[in-house]
Amino acid sequence: MSDQSYLNWPFLDDRHRALKADVDGWTTTQLKPSDPKQDIDESCKALVHQLGQAGWLRHCVPAAHGGTSEGLDVRSLCLMREGLAYHDGLADFAFAMQGLGTGAISIFGSEAQKNAYLPDVAKGKKIAAFALSEKSAGSDVAAMTTTAEAQGNSFVLNGEKTWISNGGIADFYVVFARTGEAEGARGLSAFIVDANTPGLEVAERIEVMAPHPLATLVFSNCQVDKAMQLGQGGEGFKIAMATLDIFRSTVGAAALGFARRALDETLGRVTTRHVSGRPLSTYQLTQGAIADMALDIDMAALLVYRAAWAKDNGQERVTREAAMAKYHATESAQKVIDKAVQLFGGQGIVSGETVEHLYREIRALRIYEGASEVQKLIIARQVIGAFSAQ
Repeated sequence: MSDQSYLNWPFLDDRHRALKADVDGWTTTQLKPSDPKQDIDESCKALVHQLGQAGWLRHCVPAAHGGTSEGLDVRSLCLMREGLAYHDGLADFAFAMQGLGTGAISIFGSEAQKNAYLPDVAKGKKIAAFALSEKSAGSDVAAMTTTAEAQGNSFVLNGEKTWISNGGIADFYVVFARTGEAEGARGLSAFIVDANTPGLEVAERIEVMAPHPLATLVFSNCQVDKAMQLGQGGEGFKIAMATLDIFRSTVGAAALGFARRALDETLGRVTTRHVSGRPLSTYQLTQGAIADMALDIDMAALLVYRAAWAKDNGQERVTREAAMAKYHATESAQKVIDKAVQLFGGQGIVSGETVEHLYREIRALRIYEGASEVQKLIIARQVIGAFSAQ
């Protein structure tokens, strides 16, 4: 089992330590890992149901609507994602999307909207999705071209969204579109769109190296009641960024779970694999790699739980901290897992081997919710802005 000493850091409370112990116990004895040979949609639905039945999805919504904490507790979300990712990447995905897909509703939704969606998400009865990206507006949200035109008591949506996780299996989507209150990012708004709304079509399913439900959505004169608008017109960019402020840290936590599993697998390998008559772990080059892996993991954990602690303790925006956590944790996890594959030798690239699976799982985390290059820009702008404001 991975090093647990970080649980004693001051970033975490006793309730978080208890949560981590419960998650580890459940994932070890109760979690039914996804089967790569089974239909990915059915596997994901089954995991959402299993997580809901076990009560874990309650961490994705506020207590007033079936959750465990008054607001979204970022440290709990991080610990959940780290624990699930250690055991099964698709289980982590299923959990994360219930939080990301409803984060905007939890923060900005009306009471009617929260009552309509959050309790069922917490129980695993409804599957959520977050529809922000477009082909030419992934990292550049301000370049969004999907439109929402007010017509009477409705908005009519037209356009396309792509790279949408849970696309094709979600019961509803939080969709961002241009409403035109101003140019660029100030002219966007957010809407809840049920999956069965006429004019919403799943146009294409996208297959990726670590399979999960992913799709392109097309909106063709898709009529949505004005009551389904989140917040005020023109607040879409603010809503998206506030949601990502919470969940970017959790992406780092998932990467941390993958990295910890890779290190554990590696330690098991190098201490039992003999080369030239002695364990691989006794060679200095092996020890150097292990030291680098352990160091990268601890640095990532410090950044992830600092960002989560800051948000939970009332810091309104953690854009800088979350970007640092997401960037460093995902990049360092890639290095850790690459070293694991290398130390496994030929066995490390055999399909079905744990480290081979982790190698495919980690790659997407360096791209989604803001690629590493975008995180660098965010960090630099935050640092320069703070200096200029002095």
